[in-house]
Amino acid sequence: MNNPFLSIVIPAHNEESRLPRTLGQILDFLQNQNYSFEVIVVENGSSDRTLELAHEFSSRHPNVKVYKEEQRGKGNAVRFGMLKANGDYRFICDADLSMPIEEIQKFIPPALTDFDVAIGSREAPGAIRYNEPPYRHLGGRAINFVIRLLILPGLNDTQCGFKCFSAEAAQSIFSQQTLLGWSFDIENLYIARRKKLRIKEIPIQWYYDADSKVSAIRDALRMISDIFRIHHNAIRGKYDLST
Repeated sequence: MNNPFLSIVIPAHNEESRLPRTLGQILDFLQNQNYSFEVIVVENGSSDRTLELAHEFSSRHPNVKVYKEEQRGKGNAVRFGMLKANGDYRFICDADLSMPIEEIQKFIPPALTDFDVAIGSREAPGAIRYNEPPYRHLGGRAINFVIRLLILPGLNDTQCGFKCFSAEAAQSIFSQQTLLGWSFDIENLYIARRKKLRIKEIPIQWYYDADSKVSAIRDALRMISDIFRIHHNAIRGKYDLST
């Protein structure tokens, strides 16, 4: 069987209120495209009906696959899903679908070519943010300033939850990922840079979700600690370029 053109990977922890709607919107869109696809839901550690609802949806749609990963952590769920995926292009999609699914066309051929990693950006020229409180925007810019200063100069929005990888890049990067929490994006982009992969920032439309699970202060402190872990891993040779 030929690999699908596109895999969409959705990490899902306690997403019973949002996941069915998100899957419905994604399937409605993809079924009208002229390329093959699969949708992979990775549930990990939920205490609600996320897994049950995902299986119910999958039973009606054979293109949707559901996996349960016991260990919690968004980075862990994404890593699991990206290495399970079979698509020529593999797209990480947050369960809140704060980026309209139609924007995904910007991340894949024919609209986008000559790339290995494409990251959704709320800061690139042409991007539009909707309904975001000013304090959240300022907090996000402060976090990005630290990220650019300490590890990823030149990338203006590393934490947006929408990213696309070629199959080769996904296999190479995610097989070396070590961080299982929120900072996995930083580590994976750092690995991509070390491998000299082509990274492009894609301006998107983005809608603020008041139910976001991100805690600006807590997660910022955790990210700073994780950045030093990444540098330490690099010194120890964990990101061997030959892999």
